[in-house]
Amino acid sequence: MKTTKFLALLFVSLFTITACTNDDDEIILEEPTISDVEVGLNNNEIGVIGRDFHLNAELLAGDKIDLVKVSITPKIGEAYTSDWSFEITFDEFKGAKNATVHKHFDIPEDAPEGVFDFIITVTDENGTSLEETRDIKIYAPENLPVDPQLYAMYTYKNEMYIEVPSETKFTKKDTLKSQSFISGVKGDGKMYLLLINKKHNHRPESIDNIDFSKAIVYDVSEHKNEEEVFTANNHLYYEVPSLIIGATNDNDAPQPNSIEGDKSWDNGEYYFGVVYTNTTYNISVYHYTEITLTGF
Repeated sequence: MKTTKFLALLFVSLFTITACTNDDDEIILEEPTISDVEVGLNNNEIGVIGRDFHLNAELLAGDKIDLVKVSITPKIGEAYTSDWSFEITFDEFKGAKNATVHKHFDIPEDAPEGVFDFIITVTDENGTSLEETRDIKIYAPENLPVDPQLYAMYTYKNEMYIEVPSETKFTKKDTLKSQSFISGVKGDGKMYLLLINKKHNHRPESIDNIDFSKAIVYDVSEHKNEEEVFTANNHLYYEVPSLIIGATNDNDAPQPNSIEGDKSWDNGEYYFGVVYTNTTYNISVYHYTEITLTGF
């Protein structure tokens, strides 16, 4: 009787130990994470048929990234003029632990208008995956609420028009002037003209993304409560401003910024560009050229 009881207890103990051991051996795989997602310029979740589309996201793998995929698929309950879906994959991040996905691709010409699911899928080399789903509204260009476009940008060195700024060198004490025109706007909007050292790898695509610790403001202008579509520019009611290369302060308003720290004047190539955001409709446009500075 005692022997039988002892064997029974021994069996239960061994079973318990084995079960615990199996539980301890179970491996929980870490999944990838995604953050700071921007679907469309300034995260406006708008795509335009036949035009460039902006995507930005920060990825952190559980182990290592295997593949990043973007899908645009019909949304349940929505009606469309045609059957359509879209998929694009990015394999250049394979093997990385973390990555910044900053991509531009065109919305295909055969896309119908409407609201779709925008799905970002991150597959990890450890077999796990993560999906982030957002809405995206696709417009035909003619149906956008506003359609800001760079109409013209003129650049001057010491009062002389420069046809190809990228082939021009500005030296210390030269005068920079520029006129920029953004067509197809109404409501409220703001425009910055910026000078940014290329070493910072900073080319903001909307005004909310401007890092003023790196960007020298050549000019800033804005419009408010415009009911009719018009062409905005940076010299609507005043003379075109000038910026002396090597100046102590920039032309930001209402308060100029000191040109110091990361944005201190330096020899080398600079981005010179215009960034406009229509704050009423959260639609942006940007354009950059390059100029070379010397004499520092």
